Amino acid sequence: MEFTVGQLAALLEGKAEGDENQTVNRLDKIQDGKSGGISFLANEKYEHFLYETNSTAVIVSEDFIPAKSYKTTLIRVKDAYVGFTKLLEAYTQFTKAMVVGVEEPSFIHPSSVIGENCYRGAFSYIGKNCQLGQNVKIHPQAFIGNNVKMGDNCIIHSGAKINSDTQIGNNCEILPGAVIGADGFGFAPQPDGTFKAIPQIGNVILEDDVRIGSNTTIDCATMGSTIIRKGVKIDNQVHIAHNVIIGENTVIAAQTGVSGSTEIGKNCVIAGKAGIVGHIKIADHTTIGANTGISKSIKKSGQTLFGYMSMDMKDFLKSYALFKNLDELEKRIRELEKKG
Repeated sequence: MEFTVGQLAALLEGKAEGDENQTVNRLDKIQDGKSGGISFLANEKYEHFLYETNSTAVIVSEDFIPAKSYKTTLIRVKDAYVGFTKLLEAYTQFTKAMVVGVEEPSFIHPSSVIGENCYRGAFSYIGKNCQLGQNVKIHPQAFIGNNVKMGDNCIIHSGAKINSDTQIGNNCEILPGAVIGADGFGFAPQPDGTFKAIPQIGNVILEDDVRIGSNTTIDCATMGSTIIRKGVKIDNQVHIAHNVIIGENTVIAAQTGVSGSTEIGKNCVIAGKAGIVGHIKIADHTTIGANTGISKSIKKSGQTLFGYMSMDMKDFLKSYALFKNLDELEKRIRELEKKG
């Protein structure tokens, strides 16, 4: 792919300063930039690379003022980071749209329907009574069980497993190795000390614009549905248990675990390795720090929680400041006791 600097400036709703007829065919880091590449500068720590880079063009914010001379062409946009993100999105969509057709061997049951402009990679499998939309991309070795419904523009990457009865909206992406709709962890204790598996007869619903990371698992509901609302982004190696509901535009980082029947609100941010118990509710706009344990419902919106077990972040930092000085405080207390 090759574009002129002027074309890219128009795409980003920016303005080129320099030769806008030069062509670029590659995205480069500014420190590694070479002729034919386009880079961006959003962090002042990297400004010195601008005066050294060989990138053909560099995206900068419209208020950026260079301190030295440079040899590249600038593309000025409202926000350099947002502009480069928009360029990455356009590049990704363009390259994904290029993949169409059917590779053999692959399987789709005769009772299933798939829309136009789709891709089915080698060794992919689509079960009975599935309904898949337009521009769907099913990559090699992906599995789609029976009765799955999927909207338009979805991407199922290699090795992902979409189990039976799952419902997926539009513009969703399931990364390699993710498992959607496996049985939840439900066992009934028996008088003899053993555990008997409880049948898990529910499903998983992913609404529009959801992204599920590699090797993440989302369990089906015992009854009803495990629901991932519109715009949710889940990182790699996250576990979402049965009957969980995650609100719109919440983001969850790697190695977090959410136990069964918990409801997480809208626009929450959950950092890596957080642990959340079952059967609780977490209010909208809650931020949960890395390695934080949540053992009870969070009713107040907008809190930032940190620590194990969790407490208000300001209270935790005050307590931690004392904790670091416990040895010294103990010595002082003992000296006071001797004097007393």
